Amino acid sequence: MTDTATPGVQKKKGLTRRQKRSLSRGVQYAVFVAAVIAFAVSADWDRLQNQFAQADIAERMFPDVITLALKNTVLYTVTGFAVGLALGMVIALMRLSSVGPYRWLAGIYIEIFRGLPALLIFIFIGVAVPLAFPGTEIVGGTYGKVALALGLVAAAYMAETIRAGIQAVPKGQLEAARSLGFSPARAMISIIIPQAFRIILPPLTNELVLLFKDSSLVLFLGVTLEERELSKFGRDLASQTANSTPILVAGLCYLLVTIPLGFVVRRMESKAQEAVT
Repeated sequence: MTDTATPGVQKKKGLTRRQKRSLSRGVQYAVFVAAVIAFAVSADWDRLQNQFAQADIAERMFPDVITLALKNTVLYTVTGFAVGLALGMVIALMRLSSVGPYRWLAGIYIEIFRGLPALLIFIFIGVAVPLAFPGTEIVGGTYGKVALALGLVAAAYMAETIRAGIQAVPKGQLEAARSLGFSPARAMISIIIPQAFRIILPPLTNELVLLFKDSSLVLFLGVTLEERELSKFGRDLASQTANSTPILVAGLCYLLVTIPLGFVVRRMESKAQEAVT
C-alpha cells in the first residue's frame, strides 16, 4: 500500500498547547474541590461551633467591640500612619540628598527599622524609653506611644516607597520647573512630590492595612480597659468565657476594614495601569 502522506510533513500527535492548559486547569480545580470536600467531611463541625460560634457570647461583645475596640484600633492605625508618613517623607528626602551624612543616616535608619520585628519596637518604646529618660512622658499617653511605635516601623518602609515614587517622576518635570524659575525646594514640593504620591498611593494603602494589623501589638505597652484594641479585647473576653468566639468576632472586625481597603488598593492599581496605557 502506497503512503499518500506529503513528504516532509509529519502528522501532529498528542494534545495541543491550549488543550494541555485546559487539562491542567481542570486537574487543579478537581484537586481543590476534592480537598474542600475532604475537609468538610472530616471536620468536627459541632466542636468547632461550640468553641468558635457561640451566639450568646458574640452578642455580649456588642456594642463595645465596635464603639471601643474597633474605634481604638482605627485610631492607633491612623495616628501611626500619620507619624510614619511624615517621618518617612523626611527620611526619603535625606536618602536622595546630595549631602553624604544625610544619606548615610537615612540608610542606617531604614536598615535597622526594617530589620527589627515590630514587637521589639513596641517593647523599646514601652520599657527602654522610660528607663533611659526617667520622668519623661510621651505626649498622648498610650495613644502617643502606639503612634510613635507604629510610625517608627512604618517610616522605614514608607521612606523607600516615597523615594521610589520620586525617582519614578520623569527628570524632565524638574528641569521644566527650574526653567520656569522654581527653586529646587519649591519644585520638589509643588511639582515632584504630588506626582510621586499619585504613583505610590496603592503601596501606601497597603502599608495602612499592615499597620492596622500591627496595632494588635499595643498589648505589650500595658493598656487600660478603655484603651484596648480588637485583639486585646477579644483575648480578654475569650479568657473570661473559656471560649474562642470573641477571637473569631475580633477577626471578623479586622476584615470589616481590611477587605474594603484591599478593594480600594486594587481599584487604585487598575486606574494607575489604565493611566499608563
